[in-house]
Amino acid sequence: MNQTVLITGGTGTIGRRLTQLLQEQGYEVALLSRRPADIKPATGQPTRNYQWDVKKGHLDPQAIQTADHIIHLAGAGIADERWTDARKNEILTSRTESTELIAKALAKNPHKVKSFIASSAIGYYGGDTGDRPLTETSSGGSDFLAQVTRAWERSEDQVAALGIRTVKLRTGVVLTTEGGALPKLAQPIRLGAGAPIGSGQQYISWIHIDDLCRMYIKALQDESWQGVYNAVAPGPVTNEGLTRAIASVLNRPLLLPNIPNFAIKLMFGELAITVTGGNYVLNKRIADETNFQYQHGELEYALKDLLK
Repeated sequence: MNQTVLITGGTGTIGRRLTQLLQEQGYEVALLSRRPADIKPATGQPTRNYQWDVKKGHLDPQAIQTADHIIHLAGAGIADERWTDARKNEILTSRTESTELIAKALAKNPHKVKSFIASSAIGYYGGDTGDRPLTETSSGGSDFLAQVTRAWERSEDQVAALGIRTVKLRTGVVLTTEGGALPKLAQPIRLGAGAPIGSGQQYISWIHIDDLCRMYIKALQDESWQGVYNAVAPGPVTNEGLTRAIASVLNRPLLLPNIPNFAIKLMFGELAITVTGGNYVLNKRIADETNFQYQHGELEYALKDLLK
């Protein structure tokens, strides 16, 4: 009988692609959603859809009882809106309270869940850590993103405490044409108005969406995976390097001077750290302890795959 993977946040960009790849490998996919009847299949194959409402503390117990694995992607978008106090609270609670609800449902209901593969973020290390190489054992930062990620990972420990194998993927900047940073960077370059941001020397630790989704599947399948992994490609790149690489793939010139930091801060407020800051994050545990093979581990090939 096919194994069932229950996904939270399954209607987002990563969730839709992950659903497709799981179904191609013969898995049954079930989604948790506040409005399960509204879900349109990401592929030709339908998913089983169950209801949950984190604010009301409701999760359909059938979702837990039928799952063999859980992939937890749910959480309010970090860069979707300006960081008001209310938005910052939503970014935090959408992650911690949703995880706590899953942990409570697993503790309360009979289930056969073998693994819990949870999203996390390289924001754990802080929004701007310069060119200091960071591995899974590096200390966490102290800014807003670091505090959120630390609380998020602590909530994921509640599932591990139930004896369920738990993997946390600290995800870098996901390259996809369906959303996130890449379309925002590529559009002005297509129009001849692209430029690096700030000094351009801030590092971006990136990963192609397909490699990230394949990493989730590998973590689900390989029982030796446990704990925290940096879900990034082998080579971080500077903001200027990424901008120039996109321009090269699109065959467009870069004519303008760098966009100054103060202009970004005026536009985005505290959220500006997500583009003016940078992290040099290494995939040490993936490289040293697993046999995971990247399909798009080199930036030029990743961009050609996405933009051509």
